[in-house]
Amino acid sequence: MLVVISPAKRLDWAERSVETTAPAYAEDAMRLTRTARNLTLGDLKSLMGLSDDLARLNRDRFKAYEAEPSADLTRPAALAFAGDTYQGLEAATLDGDEMAFAQDHLRILSGLYGLLRPLDAIQPYRLEMGSKLKTRRGKNLYDYWGSELAKGLNAQAEATGSETLVNCASQEYFGAVDLKALKLRVVTPQFMEDKDDGKGPRIVSFFAKRARGAMARFIVQNRIDSDAGLLEFDLGGYAHAPELSKPDAPVFLRPYPAS
Repeated sequence: MLVVISPAKRLDWAERSVETTAPAYAEDAMRLTRTARNLTLGDLKSLMGLSDDLARLNRDRFKAYEAEPSADLTRPAALAFAGDTYQGLEAATLDGDEMAFAQDHLRILSGLYGLLRPLDAIQPYRLEMGSKLKTRRGKNLYDYWGSELAKGLNAQAEATGSETLVNCASQEYFGAVDLKALKLRVVTPQFMEDKDDGKGPRIVSFFAKRARGAMARFIVQNRIDSDAGLLEFDLGGYAHAPELSKPDAPVFLRPYPAS
């Protein structure tokens, strides 16, 4: 199995004594950076709904971005992102063997970098996949990436003997994967909270994001390679709910608030 997750807006730029790898789509990242450098502060604000301060921060990041950065300017992707999903993934606590498995079986979808391995070296950036950044390839990043992300996932699936892609990414990011070009079966877990208020189970975004990261961690730590193994997920108090599930959309439920 392969598993994909989304990146995060928030970064943790603490120094890491970890050997990094080179992103596969580094040239594309540089190309998109050059395009973004031509945007005004007003453009950046509109593009990603940023405040003045965040627009200036990201303008400066694009200006400082280097084609061949020194090690002190980069961090490993899975350790640099710091959002809810990454609180569930807890990449910093994976041991060497687990991280090696993650390098082969976990991918982070990125508006700037396309596909990232956990240890790929990234520079600080913010460029959401849903951004309507115009390039020669089209009016937004979905146009820019086209079928490339699906091709990259297909190649990695062939290299690892994987037939299933577990989608733990958001709709915004997974929408960049061309399903017509993707040769893998897609399984999209859903994580629900049962509030016992008569309204039935529902998805709570904050908890679902963290659970998607925990599912990725579960797959990596347990070397999950089957549906049966996937359904054993029990981190955070979740349990498989067969009565709510569909074959390619298993639901995991827990009482709310979680004990």
